[in-house]
Amino acid sequence: MASTVRNSGSGSEVRVRPQRPVMRKSLGVWGGVSIAASSTAATSSIGIGLGLMAGMVGLHLPALMLLAFLPILGIASGYGRLSRVEPDAGSSYTWVGRTLSPWLGFLSGWVNIVGTIVFMAYTTTVTGSAILQLLGQASLHSVGGLRLDPDSTVQATLLGLVVLIAAALVAVRGLELAAGLQKWLLIFEYVVLLGFCGYGLFAGDQPFSFDWFNPFAIPTFDGLAQGMVLAVFCYWGFESVFSVSEEVRDPRVASRSGFIALTVMLLLFLLGGTAFQRVMPLDELADNGAHGLAYFGEKLADQPLAALPLIALMFSAVASLQAAVIPTARGMYAMGRDGTLGPVWTRFHPRYPTPYAATLLVTGMAVALALLSLAISTVNDVIMAAVNAIGILVAFYYALTAIAAAVRFRHLLRTSPLEGLRAVVGPLLGAFALLAVGGYLAWWFYDSADHFELSADNGWFALLIPAVILASGLMAAAWARWVRKAPYFSPGFGTGPRSD
Repeated sequence: MASTVRNSGSGSEVRVRPQRPVMRKSLGVWGGVSIAASSTAATSSIGIGLGLMAGMVGLHLPALMLLAFLPILGIASGYGRLSRVEPDAGSSYTWVGRTLSPWLGFLSGWVNIVGTIVFMAYTTTVTGSAILQLLGQASLHSVGGLRLDPDSTVQATLLGLVVLIAAALVAVRGLELAAGLQKWLLIFEYVVLLGFCGYGLFAGDQPFSFDWFNPFAIPTFDGLAQGMVLAVFCYWGFESVFSVSEEVRDPRVASRSGFIALTVMLLLFLLGGTAFQRVMPLDELADNGAHGLAYFGEKLADQPLAALPLIALMFSAVASLQAAVIPTARGMYAMGRDGTLGPVWTRFHPRYPTPYAATLLVTGMAVALALLSLAISTVNDVIMAAVNAIGILVAFYYALTAIAAAVRFRHLLRTSPLEGLRAVVGPLLGAFALLAVGGYLAWWFYDSADHFELSADNGWFALLIPAVILASGLMAAAWARWVRKAPYFSPGFGTGPRSD
């Protein structure tokens, strides 16, 4: 429970945070990099996203990934500074609520959590499908008389759910074990990516052009804007390391890990985009879309080596599932700790100092949503539309966090201009860019349809999903404010000594 203290100067009473359970500070820089890099899932983004973006921007994938990196770098600067002065499992939920408004803070945490749970439900199917494809390449086409089909949504989802539950159980054991597992998965992924993409740079027969790195050469503005949305989505997840900032050995670890992971992502995206364009002409890039990495491997090698990129894609999906569970559970733990959610979210494992109840409940929600999509076809459309519209939600809470950093550290523009550039100007520019990208995506959804229907391809339906998530967040915030009477909404909540 929160406690009430009297302000000796004014006689007023303010609510302060309850005493926190002590989390084990077990995470170092490379463990943090593993969590952030697994969340962004570069292999999955390269394998699935590059082909889709090629259909929008042509042979300018490296330029697009470089352009999208700039606003994300500004956002990361804000996250890093906030985490350094106030490490908190709630990250943007806490920082936005404390600096701008508890309503905006709650919405920031809410849309992040709901968006990630939807992403987890979707990724279970992707994971299961990759495993089934791999089994097929190993000539295992049936088990117990059941024919294995990677295009079967039921088989892929059920197999993916087994992986998701296993990942959650590992996460309950603690960050050190989870980060260690992710580290080895990442090492395998990156060795395969570097090997195949590096070989593709020299073995490809498509003529190289420096125009590939020139964003001004992208043929249309619509293509640039739509490609930017997907490219920003590829970087989504780097901030997961800031949700475990209470469990790092040093306050600067989370910031360093986030920046290292982002830099590695950029280099991999540039390498992957360049290699793909050296090996595949534009029509092959666009036609293969979500199967781009598997096709890329088959272009460069025979079996069994050609299966390695598919294995890397499977490992990437597995790691991203676990990496999604960890920060989401900690975000909901922080909300329970502040009274905006029920006390069940704050329960710690008696043996392992982790919020095990939140971890299992978040996993249960993703499992339920995935199973519901199998039973009700419209639920699957909702999931697909939500995945397509997540870019709007990402832009929303990234921008809010960056604005909170700029407001909180604005004094640095006077006292330390260089620090002010990193903590105020960079985050603000990143926020404005992402709001423009998110705004364009919303307009594009609206303009792409002239009627409403329950279909993932319908723009009005896709636009409705983030609107419903925001509306549900407002209702949940109102319940927390007036029914739960959460101290999070009390004036002065969370105030205390801090170093900005």
